[in-house]
Amino acid sequence: MSLDLTPEQLDRYSRHVIMDEVGPEGQGRLLDARVLCLGAGGLGSPVIQYLAAAGVGTLGIADDDVVERSNLQRQVVHGDPDVGRPKVESAREFVERQNPDVTVEPHETRVTADNVEDLIAEYDLVVDGSDNFATRYLVNDACTLAGVPFVHGAILRFEGQLTTVDATVPEEGGDNGPCYRCLFPEAPEPGTVPDCATAGVLGVLPGTVGCIMATEAVKLVLDHGETLDGRMLFYDAEDMTFREIAMEPRPGCPVCQPGGIESIHEVEYRDTCSIAAD
Repeated sequence: MSLDLTPEQLDRYSRHVIMDEVGPEGQGRLLDARVLCLGAGGLGSPVIQYLAAAGVGTLGIADDDVVERSNLQRQVVHGDPDVGRPKVESAREFVERQNPDVTVEPHETRVTADNVEDLIAEYDLVVDGSDNFATRYLVNDACTLAGVPFVHGAILRFEGQLTTVDATVPEEGGDNGPCYRCLFPEAPEPGTVPDCATAGVLGVLPGTVGCIMATEAVKLVLDHGETLDGRMLFYDAEDMTFREIAMEPRPGCPVCQPGGIESIHEVEYRDTCSIAAD
């Protein structure tokens, strides 16, 4: 753990260092942390921005997309000169300008069942800002089976939702989930839920949701405070309201409960991403 901060780091992170809840030891944890951010778009942008500012030492960024002009209304780590460039490269350059303490590991790839296990194995936790159901279920299943905590977020129009999942597959009689599938066992039928490209999204919305996601990630690294593990938070920017629901372990959940699947390769991640009961 990096307890010997340089004079420059003591200056940069001084508002962390003077906090009893963080201090030099906590800042050392942040500098030693390895966090994988899935997506460098609307949600990924504020997550990347604030984790880099906080001094998370290694940021993995996975995205296979390129910057489009229509992204710039909300994806704040990219600018007009970046149009047409891979988002991972644009995001990497943003972080390099922001904080030289942070090493960016770009993964210009789409997250699939073939690569997700190798990706998450290199990191302490995952922040999922993906924009499709297949990736959300894949990340939930892979992280839960591997015992890797992850933060989930999603946005549409004026609304956002987020949770933290710190579920591991328990021994018989051990602690249970819940995981994302405990609340949403399967994805909605294709075409029944619009996406941002067809329904739109308020440009500032991912800033609010993404900042909360980054906060959850920092708390996980610091091992301090209460996370959203076991709770789903819903944000309505139009009414400026927050509400939450409890997420309880679902008996028979095929991912986080005993007797479920042993590998993500038992699941077909398309359409509803459902897992048939044994």
